[in-house]
Amino acid sequence: MPLGKEFTIVPGVFNPFTALLAERVGFKAVYLSGGALTSSMGLPDIGIIDMYELADMVRRIREVTEIPMIVDADTGFGEALNVYRTVRVLERAGADAIQIEDQRLPKKCGHLDGKEVIPHNEMVSKIKAAVRARREAKIIARVDSRAILGLRDAIERAKAYLEAGADIIFPEALQSKEEFREFSREVNAPLLANMTEFGKTPLITAQEFREMGYTYVIFPVTIFRVAAKAMEDALKVLLAEGTQKNLMDKMMTRKQQYEVIRYDYYEKLDKELA
Repeated sequence: MPLGKEFTIVPGVFNPFTALLAERVGFKAVYLSGGALTSSMGLPDIGIIDMYELADMVRRIREVTEIPMIVDADTGFGEALNVYRTVRVLERAGADAIQIEDQRLPKKCGHLDGKEVIPHNEMVSKIKAAVRARREAKIIARVDSRAILGLRDAIERAKAYLEAGADIIFPEALQSKEEFREFSREVNAPLLANMTEFGKTPLITAQEFREMGYTYVIFPVTIFRVAAKAMEDALKVLLAEGTQKNLMDKMMTRKQQYEVIRYDYYEKLDKELA
């Protein structure tokens, strides 16, 4: 299912259940976040998982839902030839849009200090490789240079990435509404904004991004962080009290859980096949 062109709020997910939950709530697309996925694996988001670990999660999500999925492919797992293969593998696994960033390895979370970017011509080669490899998937070019070389460099890179064939531009870690507005004024393309927490970007609403000319707004690690805090709190209660009695009102019920995973559908199918 293709990624739509209309304004879309896109939550970050990190496994099939969270993707199903997002679809059930009413979202029209999901973002397989590298930050959330690696954290769920107990690892930092510094480019140390491989393409096949990512592709496996794409396939697992695609097995249970057809919701459009943007996949965070970090730097593309190497140089231009690696990007070519990465795009082919991820699209076949079920990605509807594939995001590649212009950071130098080892990459960092885009909102941390100390990251480095590759020369823009190297990223142009990666985008050309991605475009040649894809069949229908959208190619998202993430521009990380704002924090290192300034907003003007990020804008000029975005224009070069568009010329190379990128479908969507993702300016990472802009630091104010004014910067987002200026970027939107100068870059004539579908734009994706990252509304992560605890980073360099102040909290901005989806509606504000829409008014500034952005087509997509991702919330990449929001539900992971909320779930992580809730799990930590529940574990503390279990350790201290030895019972879940005081946690019951915080839980999704068994019935609600089964509705998300379509338990009744599989039970009915089993009876029909028998």
